[in-house]
Amino acid sequence: MRDYHIFSDSSCDTPEELLREHNITLVPFYVTFDQENYYKENIEITNQKFYDILMNEKVFPKTSLPSVQDYINYFEPAILDNKDILCLCLTLKFSGSYQSAVNAKAILEEKYPEAKIHIIDSIQATAGQGILLIQAAYMREAGLTLQEAVDRINEIKPTARIMFTVDTLEYLAKGGRIGKVTSLAGTMLNLKPMIQLKDAELIPYSNVRGRKKALQKAIDMTEEYFIETGEKYEDYDFCLANASTLEDIAFVQTQLEELIGRKLTYPVFQIGVTIGTYTGPGAVGICFVKKFNVK
Repeated sequence: MRDYHIFSDSSCDTPEELLREHNITLVPFYVTFDQENYYKENIEITNQKFYDILMNEKVFPKTSLPSVQDYINYFEPAILDNKDILCLCLTLKFSGSYQSAVNAKAILEEKYPEAKIHIIDSIQATAGQGILLIQAAYMREAGLTLQEAVDRINEIKPTARIMFTVDTLEYLAKGGRIGKVTSLAGTMLNLKPMIQLKDAELIPYSNVRGRKKALQKAIDMTEEYFIETGEKYEDYDFCLANASTLEDIAFVQTQLEELIGRKLTYPVFQIGVTIGTYTGPGAVGICFVKKFNVK
């Protein structure tokens, strides 16, 4: 069995320590604040710098996806190292990154007929995509072949969810990603929208008045999912996504650990440049997916 290397685009927001631990490589998105100068996510701009600009300069950045050539530049060295490729991408409904990777696959498979390259639409974003990516790493470490891993990822990815809140819908609206969530738009003071990311769709859940109630509602949304589906907490992997509010995420972590009856083992996934462009500085989310070894 040939070994395979795991890639993702940088929208997965997976912490650096997990990338190193599981030998995963990210292909960066780009961000611009002036439509002239573009910066590679995590390489030419840090999350801290990005949020500092958002909060202090009140600008609305734009993102640009990895090009076909970007993917070729990342994939080709792995192929030359006699490895196949598994790449997990931001949902196609949000970005053309997946299509760029597919186009790179076609070019490289023609050049290297022995290479096997699989590109997967995660139907997720940020830590929802990231925690699915970690499941892929567990599959490789457990000895699953590339095809077995692809099949298993496609089987479990519909179970992935993000239950989250944002401080304002302004960034989603400016970025053209608001979709069905327009039903949550309101003018009432301090109204916080609650949203579920499910099967590549932003699903409006409710409006909650006040930040603390919104954080608690994310916990409630998670509990409601498991009550409605009859699923068990122990069969799922959980992580947290946070843009810029460490105190808030600490509160959510305490409440979530009490709900599921165990400690979270992953570091917090910081919402990075790509997704932060659309959620803004105040986003907080609970992310989970069914563990790959649960049948």
